[in-house]
Amino acid sequence: MSKQAMSASKPEPQPAVEIKEGTYKVASTTLEVETDSRVELKEITDEIVAFVALTPIREGFVQISSLHTTAGLMLNEIQDALLADMVSMFEQVIPRTVYYKHNDPMFSECERRNADSHLRAIMLGHNITIPIEDGKLKLGTWQRVLFGEFDGPNSRKIHVQVMGV
Repeated sequence: MSKQAMSASKPEPQPAVEIKEGTYKVASTTLEVETDSRVELKEITDEIVAFVALTPIREGFVQISSLHTTAGLMLNEIQDALLADMVSMFEQVIPRTVYYKHNDPMFSECERRNADSHLRAIMLGHNITIPIEDGKLKLGTWQRVLFGEFDGPNSRKIHVQVMGV
């Protein structure tokens, strides 16, 4: 066998992989969030952490989903000035006062005139997934879970599903 063929057949070193034994489990709940303003960002990290702690799942993921088309979710830092900047950004990028077909009775039967709310929620997204390690959310130093309300005040539902071993 040639030197070239021998070197080509050597397996590449693989990174260390830790395998967790156990039966796959799933736990779910629905959180209710009350909002006070038309556009509002609310932190829900503590509620997510508390639910994960109630489950037997030590390694896996938590999937968090807004059950509304005019509300979304994100990971970000919590700081009052930054939250105000985020609300301002949503209002600047997708203003409420421009023409939208969804708000026009000629094109839509929706009486809420909330096209901007739908578009802002699309921009934010409706789901986030966070890893769970040793029974805890694996978040960066400043990362927190934020719920974005764009058509409030309202009573909203957020589905939380924890999956793993």
